[in-house]
Amino acid sequence: MKKVKDYIINFINGFCMALADSVPGVSGGTVAFILGFYDKFIKSLDDLFRGDRKKKKEALVYLIKIGIGWIVGLLLAVSFLSSLFNKYIYEMSSLFIGFIIFALPIVIKDESKEIKGKYKNLIFAIFGALIVFLITYLNRNNGNLFNIDSFNIGTILYVFLAAMLAISAMILPGISGSTILLIFGLYIPIVTRVKQFLSMDFSVLPILIVFGLGVIFGIVFFTKILRICLEKKRSATIYTIIGMMLASIYAIVMGPTTLDIPKDYMNFETFNFIYFILGGVIIFSLEGLKKFLTKEK
Repeated sequence: MKKVKDYIINFINGFCMALADSVPGVSGGTVAFILGFYDKFIKSLDDLFRGDRKKKKEALVYLIKIGIGWIVGLLLAVSFLSSLFNKYIYEMSSLFIGFIIFALPIVIKDESKEIKGKYKNLIFAIFGALIVFLITYLNRNNGNLFNIDSFNIGTILYVFLAAMLAISAMILPGISGSTILLIFGLYIPIVTRVKQFLSMDFSVLPILIVFGLGVIFGIVFFTKILRICLEKKRSATIYTIIGMMLASIYAIVMGPTTLDIPKDYMNFETFNFIYFILGGVIIFSLEGLKKFLTKEK
């Protein structure tokens, strides 16, 4: 029974991460932090590349469990929800703002030991918020697409660096990896090449390999740094993450402007209070489900 619960928890976690990644301005890392498996997720990613044989095996099994839920969520988002996200972007954005606002008290309670009495670390919260504000501001110029048709050393380095930063952003709560690709002018070119590859056009394979290597390098390099920060400078890191989560509300508000067919940013008229409350209901329901499933018999 315990194994079944474990599979259910990890499936739900991965599924929710994928849905979050599908909404402009939202990061799967935000959901991982809200649902309380962020530390284990980062540790598993790091162990997969740096751990001993036993740790590698444990990490792989865990990430596969998460990955199954993520793939199902992604397929659902691509095949069915993507049109809903475009059509009802303001409702979905309101929902995820509700996620963040109602999740913050839970996060603060869970990390109270690292927050209370360490208010000098508020400077890190401001720093985290500024990073998200800056990236979201730069994203306003996402209309400039980078030409990746010419396969030369400049293109290789540019795509590799963008992929590395994008995957790092997906891991961090508060920053969307797709936002980074939009800033670099690579979101549409890379998505187009992926679709071409799925249509058996293998001429795009070299640039996709470069992109994939950038993703792998970003995971290997960044997860190690993040794991060290969580273990040795946890209070400062938690404050930074909370700052990024709060600032991600601004990223979500601006999210509709980054759609394939851009819409106006969210305002008080387009904000949907019902979906906002629904976001809170879902968060508390997931928290209750998590406690029930992790409860030892």
